[in-house]
Amino acid sequence: MTIKSKISSALLFMFAILITVGGLAAYYLNELSHDSQAILKDNYESLEYASNMQKALADLRDPDAIADFEANLKKEEANITEPGERGVVVAIRKEFSRLRTAPTDTTTAARLRQHLFTLDDINRQATFRKNNVAKQTAKDALLWLASVGTLCFLILFSFIVSFPGYIANPLRELTQGIRQVASRNFEERLHFRSSDEFGELARSFNSMAQKLDEYEHSNLASVLFEKRRIDTLIQIMNEGIIGLDENRRILFANPVACRLLGVKDTDIVGKYAPDVATSNDLMRTLIQDVMASQTPTPENSMLKIFDPNPAGSPAGSGSSENRGKESYFNRRTHTVAVTRTGEEQPQLAGYVIVLENITSYKELDLAKTNFIATVSHELKTPLSSIKMSLKLLDDQRVGELNTEQHQLLGNIRADADRLLGLTGELLNMAQVESGQIQLNLQPVSPTEIVRYAADALRTQADQKNITLKLNLPPTLPTVMADPDKASWVLINFLSNALRHSPSDTSIDISVAVQEKAVEFRVRDHGAGIRPEHRNRVFDRYFKAPGRNGQASGTGLGLAISSEFIQSMHGQIGLDTTVTDGAAFWFTLPVV
Repeated sequence: MTIKSKISSALLFMFAILITVGGLAAYYLNELSHDSQAILKDNYESLEYASNMQKALADLRDPDAIADFEANLKKEEANITEPGERGVVVAIRKEFSRLRTAPTDTTTAARLRQHLFTLDDINRQATFRKNNVAKQTAKDALLWLASVGTLCFLILFSFIVSFPGYIANPLRELTQGIRQVASRNFEERLHFRSSDEFGELARSFNSMAQKLDEYEHSNLASVLFEKRRIDTLIQIMNEGIIGLDENRRILFANPVACRLLGVKDTDIVGKYAPDVATSNDLMRTLIQDVMASQTPTPENSMLKIFDPNPAGSPAGSGSSENRGKESYFNRRTHTVAVTRTGEEQPQLAGYVIVLENITSYKELDLAKTNFIATVSHELKTPLSSIKMSLKLLDDQRVGELNTEQHQLLGNIRADADRLLGLTGELLNMAQVESGQIQLNLQPVSPTEIVRYAADALRTQADQKNITLKLNLPPTLPTVMADPDKASWVLINFLSNALRHSPSDTSIDISVAVQEKAVEFRVRDHGAGIRPEHRNRVFDRYFKAPGRNGQASGTGLGLAISSEFIQSMHGQIGLDTTVTDGAAFWFTLPVV
């Protein structure tokens, strides 16, 4: 049983005791309240009614006496609670009826007084009887509360006495053991045994002390053996590894790193890294993070390095294809921090630079990009031919077509347009991935970009009965951009807005002047983008689900748009403050 379970059980037991005592007290308080209420309601009110009727009977000359007697008698008739009380009240009613017909009849008045005395006596006796019951209830409550309270007190007292020792004694013994270990007495052991966390702590402490004792008595040969093993592991690793101390002196460099640097390990180990960097360009690049004032972070940065002997090439090979090639490496710089014995704060102990060969992955990525570009380019020619053939078929001079044939031609034309759009996106993504975005930067009017994009999609908007609202200031500064790329981005925004907007709505296209840029914004009133998807809309191949839960498109349009705008020194984003729909924007610098 764990300590948490034991503490929970103890607290649950204390809670049960509180519930028991509180419930018992509430029960007897309710009984006393019931007895007191019975006396007040059942008997005290009847005594008050009888007294009022006696007062009214004593002064029958008062014109209101008969009415007061009648009112109190009716209240008493509604409050009959004791045995024999009903008969007395019935007799009072009969005598009162006779008295009303003969108010001067003294015999009837005397009998009426006698019945009132009887009613008073019944309720007084009942009051005394119920008072005795309430006293007995109070005595029982006191007895039970005293008994249960004493029992609970004894149990809680024993719990208070024993439980702190259960927690404190193992901690005290652990503290003493830690002090002994700190004094290098590694033979100290904890001897308490239990099945909870304290027992596990004792076993872990004893295991630690044993290992420290073994380490204390180990010899220098084993330490040197472990060091040689670590050195061997570093030497045989496929990644290039360079180690520096806190003063930036080179501690080690494995063969891969030395091969890339073009030096021998004996020529650089023990030397100051900046001194080596003065005559080695690669070393100067590798230690840029280390020489910076801030602490380097282990983030990847890709380097293109000439490898004189790539992996898999035999050393000393004289063939032209094995004389080395440009290879790609991921560089990661790690900071080594060590906490010295007896101290709490870690201290800088050095740096480790790791060069991971990613040439094969880069070559595969380039092959994929070239393949996509080639296939997309080759597809454009037959697709253009299909478009031309469709246009000729649709010409009445070739021949008349029936309704079904027109519908088939429309479907083929839509599929061809979709394939052309897809190949265009793939070609653009190939440019982006290869880093060969071709830009024709020139001064462009923002109004021309907006009107060109709106005219390109106006027919599609009219088919869905969607209104394109243009908000263009009368005077706008000229921006520096590639008009084709900027128009392509705005058309992509509009296409997405049309795709996700319901019919009979509107799409707002606005242009606003900022400090040194012009902002283009497309705002629709569709279902919008879910909050969990907003940070990923510009990722490649990510497709946000629409209103029906299904994703559409290729997931490339916004990613290509982001690359195009950034290559034109602009910014792009999604306005997260818009909830009823979506609002995408991008900026272009002013000339």
